[in-house]
Amino acid sequence: MAQTTIERERHTEERSAYAIAIRQLEAAAHYLNLDRSLLEVLKHPRRELIVNFPVKMDDGSIRVFTGYRVHHNPARGPAKGGIRYHPEVTLDETRALAMWMTWKCAVVNIPYSGAKGGVVCDPKRLSVHELENLTRRYITEISMLIGPESDIPAPDVGTNPQVMAWIMDTYSMHKGYTVPAVVTGKPIAIGGSEGRLEATGRGVMVMAHEALRQLGRTLEGATVAIQGFGNVGSATAKLMHQAGAKVVAISDVRGGIYNPNGLNIPALLHCAGRDGCIQAYRDAELITNEELLELPCDVLVPAALHGVITGHNAERIQARIIVEAANGPVTPDADEILDDRGILVVPDILANAGGVVVSYFEWVQDLQAFFWEEEEVNLKLEKAMRRSYHHVAQTAEQNKVNMRMGAYIIGVNRVAEATTIRGIYP
Repeated sequence: MAQTTIERERHTEERSAYAIAIRQLEAAAHYLNLDRSLLEVLKHPRRELIVNFPVKMDDGSIRVFTGYRVHHNPARGPAKGGIRYHPEVTLDETRALAMWMTWKCAVVNIPYSGAKGGVVCDPKRLSVHELENLTRRYITEISMLIGPESDIPAPDVGTNPQVMAWIMDTYSMHKGYTVPAVVTGKPIAIGGSEGRLEATGRGVMVMAHEALRQLGRTLEGATVAIQGFGNVGSATAKLMHQAGAKVVAISDVRGGIYNPNGLNIPALLHCAGRDGCIQAYRDAELITNEELLELPCDVLVPAALHGVITGHNAERIQARIIVEAANGPVTPDADEILDDRGILVVPDILANAGGVVVSYFEWVQDLQAFFWEEEEVNLKLEKAMRRSYHHVAQTAEQNKVNMRMGAYIIGVNRVAEATTIRGIYP
């Protein structure tokens, strides 16, 4: 009976992103010998806003949507974090993502704190007009939090540059003048940055390259499986292919395809984002998302949602390296199994930080009203990612821990130091 209770509690934790985030924080605090009072401060978000707002639909009806915006810890700078539109958005998940963003910004050493937001909806079931109405009303509801000096949103699951443009315009209308720096991931025509759209995928590609080098391999000729073919997954596939890797499997919400000889990525990119596109590809075997995770490959890139690699399937993972393009795709129980099996995991707070690094670059460019060429943006991004990878790897080696704990030691320590130096007000 006791065993059943433990299993039930672990299953609940695997589904709770925030429980996973707390467990990871506590593990890092143990290595840092963090003061218990300080740990309690770091465990809790600074503020959480829940909004329920009406939206007029195309048929004239009114629907009420629920949205969230969470700020975690403000010690290192303005809040930064994406906005996701998804049917399964919850406050629990939003808290976890805000906390992970805090550590992520600290690991790559940019002056932001963590935030996250979301609306419970299925954007694929909304018209463009309904999506615009929802976005403008949601941003109006959370407008007391956002601003270029306080909280700068960005795209996430279910949102894109057009949504960011509506956010910027809505905020600017309230202010009475144009404020490009209120949001990042915008179209270039209104203050977006060159290189931002592919930034997360480029960072993932760089992390895969560095991880393979650590194992004495090269990206050229390496086999790669990617779960998820949205903005991050498709950009990762494109850049991996261009770097000479062999992408053998990809998937979307409907399932995936597998060809051990490699997929025609340029052809698949032409229909990225369209339902059924992947499954219509003929020169491959149809597989499930679960099967993709267990394929033999050099690099596995989970680029969908959290909690897909758990204690239940970690023993069947055959990849040499896992690069976490999604947030929280590997649970703590799975982490222990993968570590014991010698599988190198490049953690999400490092692996997918390319997006926030270039968001930082975009924010800086907007504040200065001076913009950089794409080559400069990409070079700065790759330099920042490589520097951060080697810092994490060295920290992990010095403390005899895995890469995830190495990243958490760096991130939590930097935030704890800033929190301590600033003190507790009043």
